[in-house]
Amino acid sequence: MITLADDRGHLSYTITGEGPPVVLLHAGVADHTMWDAVVPTLAERYTVIRYDLRGFGESAPPTGPFSETDDLRRLLDHLGHERVRLVGASWGGRVAVGFTLAHPDRVHSLTLLAAPWPGYDWSAEMIAYDEAETPALDAGDLDAAVRVNLDMWLRGPARGWDDVEAALTERLRGPMRTCLANQDTVGEHSQGRADGDIATIAVPTLVGIGRLDVADFQDISHRYAAGIPGASLVEFSTAAHLIALEAPAELTAALGPFLAR
Repeated sequence: MITLADDRGHLSYTITGEGPPVVLLHAGVADHTMWDAVVPTLAERYTVIRYDLRGFGESAPPTGPFSETDDLRRLLDHLGHERVRLVGASWGGRVAVGFTLAHPDRVHSLTLLAAPWPGYDWSAEMIAYDEAETPALDAGDLDAAVRVNLDMWLRGPARGWDDVEAALTERLRGPMRTCLANQDTVGEHSQGRADGDIATIAVPTLVGIGRLDVADFQDISHRYAAGIPGASLVEFSTAAHLIALEAPAELTAALGPFLAR
């Protein structure tokens, strides 16, 4: 990993392949390694850029106010990329939306995989998840908080653990523990997302959702697909929330023709 340092800490990033730049933005319960299985195929045609958001993976937790949109802009400036293809998973998708709204001239295309929706009226299922996670974090019980998040975001509501590849659980456990440990610090210093009207997004957009994901995110994905002009929706039948981990071959197959546009 390479680091980009500033007065708020540092961002760690990695670059693979050559060609037009593609930036992969990880989910809020993971880090850059969630993309490991899709990078080799993408790197055959693209310069694939992955970085850990502040407080995730190998990037330091923030020590002062920061903006995730501004972090992405500064990283692209540092690397000398004027225009990129953005692929964002979950919270990374929300960062990608914010960046596209703030810097439309710097985005060639946008891919959103189970991205959240600001101000969404969450279901009882999501509220119950929060009510299980919060006391675990308040008590400093990271192991319990990790279990709650693995249940929600890896296993999902539609299946048992026997249906989930055991290796994925172990791959995700460490990154999830790191982000949960830094969650309060990140929340304290984050300046919030860049918002705007998604109807103004004028770049090619692909929206992806796992059919085994929480119903809220399936609804949200349909909202994005309907609200962004010309957006296409693709569903992944074997995946829950973390599509890149569970269906990498299907994801790269969907991204291939889309990114080539």
